[in-house]
Amino acid sequence: MTDFVPTPTVPAPDIVRCAYMEIVVTDLANSRAFYVDVLGLHVTEEDENTIYLRSLEEFIHHNLVLRKGPIAAVAAFAYRVKSPAEVDAAEAYYKELGCRVERRKEGFTKGVGDSVRVEDPLGFPYEFFYDVEHVERLTQRYDLYSAGELVRLDHFNQVTPDVPRGRKYLEDLGFRVSEDIQDSDGVTYAVWMHRKQTVHDTALTGGNGPRMHHIAFATHEKHNIIQICDKMGALRISDRIERGPGRHGVSNAFYLYILDPDGHRIEIYTQDYYTGDPDNPVVTWDVHDNQRRDWWGNPVVPSWYTEASLVLDLDGNPQPVVVREEKSEMAVTVGADGFSYTRKTEGEGAGAVEQKTGFKLGAQL
Repeated sequence: MTDFVPTPTVPAPDIVRCAYMEIVVTDLANSRAFYVDVLGLHVTEEDENTIYLRSLEEFIHHNLVLRKGPIAAVAAFAYRVKSPAEVDAAEAYYKELGCRVERRKEGFTKGVGDSVRVEDPLGFPYEFFYDVEHVERLTQRYDLYSAGELVRLDHFNQVTPDVPRGRKYLEDLGFRVSEDIQDSDGVTYAVWMHRKQTVHDTALTGGNGPRMHHIAFATHEKHNIIQICDKMGALRISDRIERGPGRHGVSNAFYLYILDPDGHRIEIYTQDYYTGDPDNPVVTWDVHDNQRRDWWGNPVVPSWYTEASLVLDLDGNPQPVVVREEKSEMAVTVGADGFSYTRKTEGEGAGAVEQKTGFKLGAQL
């Protein structure tokens, strides 16, 4: 049985949205060329060890921090909270959980003030902050707008061995579920959870963890994503396109997955849907539905299931990776020929009868 994280007696911090990620890269110049010259993120400031980047529509100091270090890993998944008092709430919340907590009034990165960082119950380095330095929002700087412009930070995706445990912990923290993937035995393979009014601010993917699966930036339209593919092809770096472009079943978004010079995965993402109503329905997908991960039924490459970035503790050391004990999504779909379907049937051979509906447990949509 799942060893659920206890629910604290103190209130959870009121989280607004995912706000930035701090990642460690091994070659800062190569990473700058990729994130700035190829993807077009905007430099807020930089020095010999760190680059602070933001997307076109952002007004806080950064959405992504590239910090030079010896091991490629993730140092922080950072969330903005609703007020300074919520930073106090985050500190009290995680102290009651017995997690390691560190607070810096001056912040952990430039442009961000009073902040709390924790090693959360799943092993991830989470940060909570309110005070920020405002910078120019580039929304109407069309002279800077590229054909593949990244306009917003959209979400994180985390790999964890026990998805139900993570789901309950994040629901206690105030996240709501938009979609998930299960099987008829009740095994949960992934879950999408949000604070802002979109499909997710973070997702939990079942696998060996804690690790970072990807960070996602949004574009305005899908043609922006196609241009990124064309650009990467023209630069002869198409081998860094891992998966896509395509249309997700889960979230309905148009997507592309690419790898940076250290192997950190970035998703480029657009056109998901509104989730802000209090009775927004949860959509549950059958793990064997061939269209859950790609609406067009394209197979998922194995590396997408197996590869992910290490995460660091508050001392900067890689967290140990725990092996998932439940069934893996890759093993029951990609690795098991004939176990995925587009239209579910009953019976075999000439006597097979196609069911009227074959997708999603409960066919909620």
